[in-house]
Amino acid sequence: MLEGFVPFPPEYAARYRAKGYWQDRSLAQEFDAVFRQYADRVALIDGDTVYTYAELDRVSSNLALNLLELGLQPLDRVVPTLPNVHEFVVLYFALQKIGCIPIAALVTHRYAEISQFVQLSGATTAVYPDSSGDFAFAPVITRVQAEHPSLRFRIVLGEAGAGEVSLRELIKKPATLPASRLTDIQIDPTDPCIFQLSGGTTGIPKLIPRTNNDYAYNSKVAADVTEITADSTLLLVLPIAHNLPLACPGIQGFMFKGAKVVLHGNTRPAEMCALIEKHKVTHLKVVPALLIRLINDPAVENFNLSSLKLIQSGGQRMQPEVRAKTRALIPGVFVQENFGMSEGTLMFVRASDPEEVKLETCGRPVCEDDEVLLLDDEGNSVPDGEVGEFTVRGPYTLRGYYGVPEYNARQFTPEGFYRSGDLMRKHPSGNYIVEGRKKDLINRGGEKISAEEVENLILMHPAVQNVACVPMPDAAMGEKMCAFVILKPGKALHLKELVGFLLTKEIAKFKLPERLEVLPDFPVSTFGKVSKKALGELVAQKLQAEQTAAAAAATAH
Repeated sequence: MLEGFVPFPPEYAARYRAKGYWQDRSLAQEFDAVFRQYADRVALIDGDTVYTYAELDRVSSNLALNLLELGLQPLDRVVPTLPNVHEFVVLYFALQKIGCIPIAALVTHRYAEISQFVQLSGATTAVYPDSSGDFAFAPVITRVQAEHPSLRFRIVLGEAGAGEVSLRELIKKPATLPASRLTDIQIDPTDPCIFQLSGGTTGIPKLIPRTNNDYAYNSKVAADVTEITADSTLLLVLPIAHNLPLACPGIQGFMFKGAKVVLHGNTRPAEMCALIEKHKVTHLKVVPALLIRLINDPAVENFNLSSLKLIQSGGQRMQPEVRAKTRALIPGVFVQENFGMSEGTLMFVRASDPEEVKLETCGRPVCEDDEVLLLDDEGNSVPDGEVGEFTVRGPYTLRGYYGVPEYNARQFTPEGFYRSGDLMRKHPSGNYIVEGRKKDLINRGGEKISAEEVENLILMHPAVQNVACVPMPDAAMGEKMCAFVILKPGKALHLKELVGFLLTKEIAKFKLPERLEVLPDFPVSTFGKVSKKALGELVAQKLQAEQTAAAAAATAH
């Protein structure tokens, strides 16, 4: 067993096996059966690249053998920061075949995040594009490798430079190792098959171990709830390694059903609409900000989108008017709200739910053994209809973050329930309504940003005495970050200067504050702590006043 991994207690593992949730097969074994069953069907489309299930099996096996020859070993941790390209999918299945553990990093991550992932996991391998926009990865990976001797292998999507190996070459080059090397590898289905990432409120992301057993079940049950058949087609434009696009039901769930996945590397509405029409896409995954942009773009009127049956929305709460406008534009489509955690538990609104339940709730758990408690601050269950912290355990919810026992002691009850930090109340229908969160996170279009992480960096600015980062409402993204600062005497600071300073700290750009407010002092709670609630209300009032003034000025003209 991997040191630092928290397994499911034996009595719960036995229950989950007895009920058929866990099949005690590795993901490699699960998909070996899938690749054989649906061999001649199209599995994956990325531009002009098309793979059948048999071809995806062959190409990923070939890559797996070449990775073994390179020196990768079972349980090695791998950090891929790849965009939405077919090479990611080939790599993902290759890593599963040799029992390596990918870390669900993003192409938007930079030095600060990549170095943390390598340090936390002891990763041996980084896989990255040569560039993303104007950002070159190689110099960053060179620095990370110099600081962390565990990082031995550098695999680049592009032309290989010094110390690098080409991913495309590893995929293309016929393997010299015999295929029997893959069947010889014994993968424990209770071991992690991937580390997903938490939004971590401590400023350092936490690694979420998802086991072969629980991650396969996660995708299969989500595929059933989202009505996938072998004739379904998914358009995937959200970041490919996130839990929703990968496994909820995502690539895994669609492939378990023998369905088709179409990858695309951006979220431009016209390009998305063209692909929906061309491939007769039935399923689309969105965050509310993306759907708002899509339905308000003129391109929607220029394409036939009638093949769409289900738009799955996650990451944050969707406003009812967005759902209503979507159905008006695309009659017959079901906009399915869901609440999901990379840590595990999934909740979906069902097509059979009454209309008001679809509009008001984020759904209910997908498994009868998802045990949910709503707890008050003293750890007591709240009555139905009252707000409490969503606390849960079940057959696909982790029992501990990787390698952080002290943190786990706070985040899990003695009975093994995970304290999510999300505030919910139970609807009379049995579904749940999200009411906010206890966690100090900003949810920017589905990307969770740790306020503490950004605050710690802002405090390094020579003009800043104190800082508090809070979410502010935004029509498109749901929330954006506002940084409230108290300046040192005689100092001045503007947003552009602050953003420039933070960019030198090499963090992902989606974490940058988008408004700066300077205050002489911060409001405090009755406990003497900075009241982020009051700061959030203050910036919301300012935004409302600015919008009212702008509307009045426009009317005057």
